[in-house]
Amino acid sequence: MSGHSKWATTKHRKAAQDAKRSALFSKLSRNITVAAKEGGDPNPENNASLAAAIEKAKGYSLPKDKIKTAIDKAFGSGKDAANYETVVYEGYAPCGVAILCEALTDNRNRTAADVRAAFNHHGGNLGTSGSVAFMFERKGEILVPKEVESGDKKNPMKPNGAAADEEEFEMAVLEAGGDDVEDAGEEWVVTTAPSDLMAVKKALEAAGIEVKGAELTQEATTPTSLSVADAKKVMRLVDRLEELEDLQNVYHTLDITDEIAEALDE
Repeated sequence: MSGHSKWATTKHRKAAQDAKRSALFSKLSRNITVAAKEGGDPNPENNASLAAAIEKAKGYSLPKDKIKTAIDKAFGSGKDAANYETVVYEGYAPCGVAILCEALTDNRNRTAADVRAAFNHHGGNLGTSGSVAFMFERKGEILVPKEVESGDKKNPMKPNGAAADEEEFEMAVLEAGGDDVEDAGEEWVVTTAPSDLMAVKKALEAAGIEVKGAELTQEATTPTSLSVADAKKVMRLVDRLEELEDLQNVYHTLDITDEIAEALDE
């Protein structure tokens, strides 16, 4: 279990997405639709990709009715049919930071033009397929709060089972089949193998631990260290890419230290 946290990266990404909630909901819905369609089953119990997509959406508070609509769209016909395809874009931000973008699009030409324009405008370079993918590793990620609502007005929060104690929680994660635990302040970040994500989540819940969200992600295998000034240049490109509706996820190899995270929050 590692004590060093990379969660600042995700916190910044979540903050940027939360600021654009309507666009975020559209992306989450599209992700659910594609997962349901590709898995060929509207039941998340039988469709692991759909289950992960729904868990991610719940982590960002996507309403249940929007989740249902997104699943229904996967099996619609005519104008209600979903015709999205998955496309991955790879390239470099300023200062040699690798960027990996996952898109769900119904128009490859439009998306490619938007991505290329973003890279060019912010001093980056769009690369060829495979140019940076080897610098990332697919992981499952589960967010677990250390405290949860108690329902008691006098004491509104209570310990979240074993998640309230570091040693107990690490043991619970190991028993559930998780790979790693990171301390993210008020929450824990549990890392799993991609195929184990939902099984670990269910095992933690069965152990009486409440889970806030679960999703598949890409983790940089060799983070790039930069100065605050250069990191800001990189994040301007990342933020612009995240604004593109067709892009579901934008990953990078920038090592966001506490100093950089504070500078980005200012």
